Amino acid sequence: MTLTVTVWGEFVHERRNAEIAALYPDGMHEAIAQCIRAGVDDAAVRTATLDQAEHGLDEPTLASTDVLIWWGHLAHEQVDDRVVDRVQARVLDGMGLIVLHSAHLSKIFRRLMGTRCNLRWRAADDRELIWTVAPQHPIAAGVPHPVVLERHEMYGEYFDIPPPDEIVFLSSFSGGEVFRSGCCFRRGKGKVFYFSPGHETYPIYRHPDIARILCNAVRWAAPQPSAIDTHTSPRSNKNWWVSA
Repeated sequence: MTLTVTVWGEFVHERRNAEIAALYPDGMHEAIAQCIRAGVDDAAVRTATLDQAEHGLDEPTLASTDVLIWWGHLAHEQVDDRVVDRVQARVLDGMGLIVLHSAHLSKIFRRLMGTRCNLRWRAADDRELIWTVAPQHPIAAGVPHPVVLERHEMYGEYFDIPPPDEIVFLSSFSGGEVFRSGCCFRRGKGKVFYFSPGHETYPIYRHPDIARILCNAVRWAAPQPSAIDTHTSPRSNKNWWVSA
């Protein structure tokens, strides 16, 4: 069975900054999509961007998406609330969502978390070590311990999110900071994975270990069959309860 993955990206940085365009000439969304195409054999991968009609996330597209990957930074507030509503509903119905790097401030992630999702950060060419703290988790399968990013932006605590259902990765930085860099949540029937690496001025999505994590996350977040139809209230069936 084919797994349909939609990679959403703002596609703003790459059009404004020559350095970023040189790293990601086809856009960061396309680089992320290439990771999934190469690492998930049964995936059909497509991309969507902010400037498309309905941001490329119309109802038919989302209805056929098993896992949505989201990268955003400069244009969070430009995302139409109606699209956010649509994505939220699909997550609650079982679509997987992978939120990357600065998309911690995206409307959809804040909506699903119910918090401000703020954190500390520093852009200073830090060395990041990504430590696996849940080695039994499917997203950690085959991932080195630690993953080493020689140069990256620092994300640090406190990270204003609700307690994750599972923390898979914890990052440490050359400045001494630590960060919950790989966090899993369940919302309704859907799975959400936040993964922090991915600053636009570094070739993070060219790193094979990062690609492995993304591919593992896609497989983990894919919808699972449910015995419960959450669209239908039991009270819609007049025989749902019989008094004594």
